[in-house]
This record gives sequence, structure tokens and C-alpha cells, in this order.
Amino acid sequence: MFMVHFTCWALLGKFIVMWKKATMELLKIEGVTKRIKKKTIIDNINMQINEGEIVGFLGPNGAGKTTTIKMVVGLFSITSGEIYICGHSIKTDYESAMANVGSIIENPDLYKRLTGRGNLEYFAAMHSPEAMENIGSVAQLVHMEGHLDEKLKTFSLGMRQRIGVAQALLHMPRLLVLDEPTNGLDPKGIKELRDLLKSLAKNSNVGVLVSSHLLSEMELLADRYYIIDKGVIVEEISVDDINSGGEHTKEFHLETDDNGAAAKKLTDLGFEAQVAEDGLSVICLVSRDDVPRAISGLVSGGVGIFSAVQGKESLEEKYINITKDSEI
Repeated sequence: MFMVHFTCWALLGKFIVMWKKATMELLKIEGVTKRIKKKTIIDNINMQINEGEIVGFLGPNGAGKTTTIKMVVGLFSITSGEIYICGHSIKTDYESAMANVGSIIENPDLYKRLTGRGNLEYFAAMHSPEAMENIGSVAQLVHMEGHLDEKLKTFSLGMRQRIGVAQALLHMPRLLVLDEPTNGLDPKGIKELRDLLKSLAKNSNVGVLVSSHLLSEMELLADRYYIIDKGVIVEEISVDDINSGGEHTKEFHLETDDNGAAAKKLTDLGFEAQVAEDGLSVICLVSRDDVPRAISGLVSGGVGIFSAVQGKESLEEKYINITKDSEI
């Protein structure tokens, strides 16, 4: 067990050495448009991923997520605009750009007649001798070291997904691009993958672009989110926007020793406030920056405050509100 953990950390050490000179900006998408047969699939989008951050890519089915990801990894051509990976244009310096990318697009493209090891050896041969040396270590990172010599056709979908992640890590890429990487994973497997991606981002400054429909999981994983709808980036959301509500007005529930007086005082201060239907609290609409003024106004008015709880809008709620007009 000690040797397994030591080898895993040794590999992470190799990642750190490779990435310590990484540029701050790993992925830059500038004004990218994609048209197919005169139909605009992606319309003038801009995105950026920096080292050490995990960015979620969200949107309804058919919104353009996979098309964008396929352009990032060079599987689709770009009608107009530019995509840079570690400063290299995928149009004019494709090989240098792709040398910095590891990816899984939709389902891992693996060979069922081969073993797990055979698959990793096949993909490692496309990179470098160092990639071949990393097979055992990346298998340990994704908890598949005990199954490398089994045929892939015997693997569950979740096990194949882990081998897919392992092959994406073989050449120690600086940018990971993952399209629905949690497909087929059970809750334990999802947590293990989340922990792995967070460790790579935090300890090795790798950037990660993740497309997923599991919004609750994305809320636990990503630092920022881009929401795409009908080929257009309609919103960029940070974790702080979700945790604090940003500058938007939020609903606060205050328990006081005189809810009627509290509601009147808050109204006099210019806030929208009313006593809750059950009479146990005061509901006040206030921006986060104005909370201190509301609280101090109540205290100076002689109202005692027992608690103030902010209503938190989840990523799921934000997503549904932003994309509510899209067709399912």
C-alpha cells in the first residue's frame, strides 16, 4: 500500500516538474464561429482557462458543447476565430498545441479485444518513451492498477471510463479536456475522479475543461462555469457568484425579537421586507453588500437579531433560469 501511494505521489511530482513553467493562460478561444452547411452551430464565442483551475462547460443538449470541445482538440475545423493552447494556435501550430492536451471526447475510444495495459501501451506509443513509463502510475491514480491485465471487454462502463482518463494523462498534458467524464461511474468513482482532478489542478497547475450534465457534481468540482445555449455563451459564473450571490439581490430570512418592528424598520431603510406567513421570521430582499447596513439599522433601532440566513441559489437553479427558454 505504501509503494502504491509513493508511486502515485512520484508521478504527481513529475507533473509538477513538467508544469511549473506553464503559462498562466492554457486555453484561449477568441471569437470562434462554426458553420455547417450554412447553419451557424457556434456563434462568436470567447472562453479562457488558466493554469490550476477547473472550468465547467454547461448547456442543454444540442447547445454546442461537444462541437466546441471537438474544435479545441482539432477534430472539427474552425470557420472563423482562433483557439490557442499554451500560446500555440491550433490552426498554424497544431502539433505543438495538441502536445499539451489530454482528452476524452464523449466515450473513451478504446479497444475491447485488448487488455487495459494493452490499450494504454497503444496510446503511449503515440507520445513518447516517458508516456510508456507512466502506465503503471496513471493506472494507480485512477485506481485501475489491479485490472490492467484483464480484457477491456470484461470491464464495466465505469472501469472503461477510468482507463480513458488514464490514457489522457499518459503524456502529462497541461490541459485536460473531458466530455462527460463521469458517465457510468458510481458515486464512489465520481468522488475519486473529482478528487483526482482537483489534485491535478491544485498541485500541478493543470487546467481542466469539463462538460457535464451532472450539475450537483459540477458545483462541487469546478471553479468557474461557462453556459452555452444555441451556440452562444450566455453566462460565465464563478463559484463566488454561487456562494455569495454576487451583486444580485438575495432573499434573507431574519429571526428577531420583534418581527413586525424589524419589517417596518427595514422598509424605512429602503429595503423590501415583510413578515413571513408563519410569523417566525422577516423576509428581506437585499444585496450582499447592503447586509451590514440592514443589520446595523435594525440594531440601532432597538431590534434584537437571533439569526440571518441567506437563501442560496444553486448552480442548478441558475442554469435552469438562464436556459429556461431552450427546447428540451
